[in-house]
Amino acid sequence: MPNTPDLPIYVTDALIAEDIDAYLAQHQQKSLLRFITCGSVDDGKSTLIGRLLYDSKMIFEDQLAALEADSKRVGTQGQEIDFALLVDGLAAEREQGITIDVAYRFFTTEKRKFIVADTPGHEQYTRNMVTGASTADLAVILIDARKGVLTQTRRHSFLAHLIGIKHIVLAVNKMDLVGYDKTVFERILLSYRAFASEIGITHFTAIPISGFKGDNITALSDNMPWFKGPALIEHLEGVEVAAQRDVSSNFRLPVQWVNRPNLDFRGFSGQVAGGSVKPGDAVRVLPSGKTTTIDRIVTLDGDLDEAVAGQSVTLTLSDEVDCSRGDVIAAADAPPEAADQFEATLVWMADEAMIAGRAYWLKLATQTVSATIQQPKYEINVNTLDHLAAKTLELNGIGVVELSTDKPIVFEGYADNRTLGGFILIDKLTNATVAAGMLHFSLRRAQNVHWQASDISRDMRANLKNQRPALLWFTGLSGSGKSTIANLVEKKLHRMNRHSFLLDGDNVRHGLNRDLGFTEADRIENIRRVGEVAKLMTDAGLIVITAFISPFRVERDMVRSMLPEGEFIEVFIDTPLAEAERRDVKGLYKKARAGQLKNFTGIDSPYEAPETPEIRIDTTAMSPEEAADLIVDRLLG
Repeated sequence: MPNTPDLPIYVTDALIAEDIDAYLAQHQQKSLLRFITCGSVDDGKSTLIGRLLYDSKMIFEDQLAALEADSKRVGTQGQEIDFALLVDGLAAEREQGITIDVAYRFFTTEKRKFIVADTPGHEQYTRNMVTGASTADLAVILIDARKGVLTQTRRHSFLAHLIGIKHIVLAVNKMDLVGYDKTVFERILLSYRAFASEIGITHFTAIPISGFKGDNITALSDNMPWFKGPALIEHLEGVEVAAQRDVSSNFRLPVQWVNRPNLDFRGFSGQVAGGSVKPGDAVRVLPSGKTTTIDRIVTLDGDLDEAVAGQSVTLTLSDEVDCSRGDVIAAADAPPEAADQFEATLVWMADEAMIAGRAYWLKLATQTVSATIQQPKYEINVNTLDHLAAKTLELNGIGVVELSTDKPIVFEGYADNRTLGGFILIDKLTNATVAAGMLHFSLRRAQNVHWQASDISRDMRANLKNQRPALLWFTGLSGSGKSTIANLVEKKLHRMNRHSFLLDGDNVRHGLNRDLGFTEADRIENIRRVGEVAKLMTDAGLIVITAFISPFRVERDMVRSMLPEGEFIEVFIDTPLAEAERRDVKGLYKKARAGQLKNFTGIDSPYEAPETPEIRIDTTAMSPEEAADLIVDRLLG
């Protein structure tokens, strides 16, 4: 998940003018609390943050003057300052014409430094809240005293708990607009406590406030003598946040990069994600499982006697073991697991719905792998907490899914280690982050099913046939001529004593894929199954020929990734839609145009043409025989 950007520190302390070294030393010794403000629309998040900046003297005089002028211009209540004008992220988006994912603000008090994430309250920006919460130690859940507990209150509370935030502040805001009524506060508190207990929040701190007036922000307010405290700042200064957010006490360091400035030094750099380590400690490099010991702990300021969670260090090892980016160095006697199939909770963050079976990039710590998500086991209704049947997840949907990766990854359950249990999914075509997830555990089948090695290799099988295995993947619109040309290619290879097999799209749907329809998810699964079969056949040393529309680039790339480099040969049968529709040998286009055939490629379902195919065949410029000759020549040449 995204890192917090560097933030400016605005200071007015007289100490900076007198003794800059003393000032810096004083601030270095302060602890840092990261927190997020969240709630429904217009609950007062930006106003509260503006008040915190103002009361902690983090606003310059010229900023204050501009703020007062803006407040008068927009006609706020009386002549009071509208603090929201300073920090409203959505207003900045509108004015600058840009998208601000999360607005981070820095302020400091005498006792502590703070970074606060300001996220929009609208439901469509729930993904922004997840981004801000991913690095937070505390969440301030705001509630408008006039409105009480709303859907977004429940959603943000559920997500904060799900992400693992241990400290929750229920800030009942705008108490000035309900006459500072104690009964209003207590009624909201009772309602929230009932919901919180259902989702597993056993402890939270409730504070009645007015961000606009400043009540109970830095000091207890005379307007609410019935509230005995603490004030919000007092609570934020005093809450204990462990330096190690991951509860795992065992050492873990995901390797970010291998540091080798010269031949005499080889270090492995990264941030300690759990536990501690000292020179001489026995460690295990995963997923390889190789063991060694720590030689040195190197930093720019010199070697350390110990590194603890949260520190970025470079480790040198006593032995020359294989270790690279994405590996995890862990305590030798208590290593994390490595697996390729998991159950996880997924928060969908993209406008386009999740597609079961589609491959996405999964990034967990420093590991990046290809991952496929299955149809959700269920979706969670954040209002009722019911488990709902679902075929997909829409924007802001939260569900439990099973997923598989193309190779084992090193992980721990999110409840034990947020670094090794939290991940994001990235769309392979757009590189956009589409989901955030939390791993629960590996599936038993991932541990119980092992690859059985064979003494006869794929090279030995291919040599017996005196040929190089390959997969000729024909793709194109229905009616483009894929099957016709593929048949001719197989006949020519047969005459040349080559061992081949043709997998035709229609034929496969009579048996192996007879249970699949033509929805996007079914098309993806159709290609995945065919890819797995083709891979087995190339392992047998065969030249495999497939003729499938295979309309999506991501799925064709998925099959390509299954095979060794150079064995997947994409053959694009490039026939214009108008020409394919004119031929219409099977009468399918006519049915699709009449609305009798849904999800038909080229009509109401897209076809993504290959961008750089190994072979392109223009059927308007050459005959099927000429095309087949060209393909065979390229294959065997």
